[in-house]
Amino acid sequence: MWAYPRSGHWWDTIVPDFTPLQFMQNFRVSSESFEYNCSQVKHAIGRRNTNYRLCVPIRMRVAIAIWKLATGGEYRTISHLFGVGLSTVFICVQEFCNTVIKVLLPIHIRFPDAEKLLEMATFFNNRWRVPQCVGAIDGSHIPIIAPEDYPRDYFSHKGWHSIVLQAVVDGKGFFWDVCVGYPGSVHDARVLRQSHLWEALSDGELLGQNKVSISGCDVGHYLIGDPAYPMQNWLMKPFSDTGRLTPEQHTYNYRLSSARSVVEMSFGRLKGQWRCLLKRNDCKLELSKRIALTCCVLHNICEEHSDNFTEEHPDRTLNIEPPVQTLTERANTEGADIRAALMMHFNGGNE
Repeated sequence: MWAYPRSGHWWDTIVPDFTPLQFMQNFRVSSESFEYNCSQVKHAIGRRNTNYRLCVPIRMRVAIAIWKLATGGEYRTISHLFGVGLSTVFICVQEFCNTVIKVLLPIHIRFPDAEKLLEMATFFNNRWRVPQCVGAIDGSHIPIIAPEDYPRDYFSHKGWHSIVLQAVVDGKGFFWDVCVGYPGSVHDARVLRQSHLWEALSDGELLGQNKVSISGCDVGHYLIGDPAYPMQNWLMKPFSDTGRLTPEQHTYNYRLSSARSVVEMSFGRLKGQWRCLLKRNDCKLELSKRIALTCCVLHNICEEHSDNFTEEHPDRTLNIEPPVQTLTERANTEGADIRAALMMHFNGGNE
């Protein structure tokens, strides 16, 4: 009697009649991925009916959260759509994000072991002919509202307030390390040096387990990044184009750009599917961080379930197609040798 009457006609009547394609187009996840998320979080965010009030069912709670993440819609709009209170929408989003980070993140975003590293290196080598590479690293800016504390630190070079999402992906586009939350004004190299990834890889033990001889040089596993990152034994970047590069160095840069396109395409799919990352979130800083991390976990889940989501009208949205995508296709047939350039890098070339 104290609850404001609302209509849940859309969720109760329209959504159950969705075809699999319609469900994918509306929620941006397949019904299989949706049901998987429900089954994994139901014990943490599920509620029971009481003598005074009916609870919001688990499937609706997950649907509300996924709708918010997939569309970036306002809380009030989602409240009207699902026929629930404004505070209910906010609670569903918060609880879902907290549960995904606690329950699903350790399952779907994991540091690889020696066997997994070998598998990833084989995939990179077979697809792009980049031996011993196990991942591509890059950073992306997530728009946020200006925080109350130190707002100038979060004002990025792009002209708006943001936080930095640093991610490492394998050759298939799965995130296997994510760091999110540093202010938008922080340089990518500094984010890397202050992240747990730097501590985990700097001693060389993890990536140095399966070394191979390349042109007389023992090379362990390594990541690849853009010129903004510092060169390390476990982190390779392109040669600086001074106009005097050798043919081997040009080949190395070309191969590196081809392989590194996988992280740019992963960011493109991430932001294309979870639109809340494309525009400024109407929530506070800490929740923005958890939302970005949750979307990365959901990205891996959707990739594992082979969700082939495509934007209906890509020309009406931001162009998120990486410009180097064609390099990936050409790299499969191009036969130039990268070994000489790798040897130059490990023998002290191009700092």
